[in-house]
Amino acid sequence: MQLRAEELERHLARSLAPLYVIHGDEPLQSLEAADAIRAKARSQGYAEREVLAAERSFDWNLLAATGANLSLFSSKKLIELRVPGGKPGTEGAAAIVQYCSALVADVLTIVTLPKLDRRAQDTAWFKALTHNGVLINTFQVERAQLPQWIAARLARQKQKADRDTLQFLADSVEGNLLAAHQEIQKLGLLFAPGELAFEAVRGAVLNVARYDAFKLNEAMLAGDTARLARMLDGLRSEGEAPPKLLWVLSEEIRAVAKVQAGMAAGTDPQQLYRNNRIWGTTHQQLVADAARRLKYAALARALRHAARIDRTVKGLARGDVWDELLQLCLRFARAPAGS
Repeated sequence: MQLRAEELERHLARSLAPLYVIHGDEPLQSLEAADAIRAKARSQGYAEREVLAAERSFDWNLLAATGANLSLFSSKKLIELRVPGGKPGTEGAAAIVQYCSALVADVLTIVTLPKLDRRAQDTAWFKALTHNGVLINTFQVERAQLPQWIAARLARQKQKADRDTLQFLADSVEGNLLAAHQEIQKLGLLFAPGELAFEAVRGAVLNVARYDAFKLNEAMLAGDTARLARMLDGLRSEGEAPPKLLWVLSEEIRAVAKVQAGMAAGTDPQQLYRNNRIWGTTHQQLVADAARRLKYAALARALRHAARIDRTVKGLARGDVWDELLQLCLRFARAPAGS
């Protein structure tokens, strides 16, 4: 039997198999799958637990011996076999095949493997595991599916969000489900059940310091030069990395240029915002205003300035990086209409 990670809870509500194989490269799903099986096992009286880590010089005789030896204080045992490299070797392969051919009653086994290639999945030892147990695949969630995954997690804590907010969250964690899980839990603690407002979510996710790099964008787009200088000084004092700030500012300038080109071509503004990951009505309006206010030549000059700063950051050119970042922001913010 094969299951996706999200199907495991339903399966465990009905039954508990003697052998589970957690296979994949997504750490959060692997951890949660193992936790769910352990919890179910405890509820069924599996009070004893042993963990075997099959690393270099591991004695594979321990696998069969551990399964055969039940404690005097427990009639049921949980064994976890972890094969971090995914290659048990000749001896390990034989031990796994033998173990699977004679599973012991009242012994539940969890085998954890990284994602294996097709050749490894065709081996006798892997087939022995999957033919005698339940295979749980824990693969990376595709980027396009991540908003839906986040929505399902929010629903568990009786919260929901609109499409733009879900997409913003997906972009913020860049496919890292552990980071997404932490942010979702934080939203559960900060906000009551129900609909989550975009601005509230944005503030909760990004505002981890007094100043944050993404707010710098808004000040630059709005032309608020005093706020720009204050925020850059604050970010510097808090130890923010100049490469990150440069990336944030450069991406914003590129987004304005793309929106400007799209508007000239008659593309629907909402489609432009989605394509360039510009979320929130306030941010969208600022980008649109900048796209109308500036000429492409001004945007091109700003990007060339950003490229010079990048060389300074890398030590390939002389200059004060923080002063150059301020000048870049001011160049963009002060650019008059039609410049």
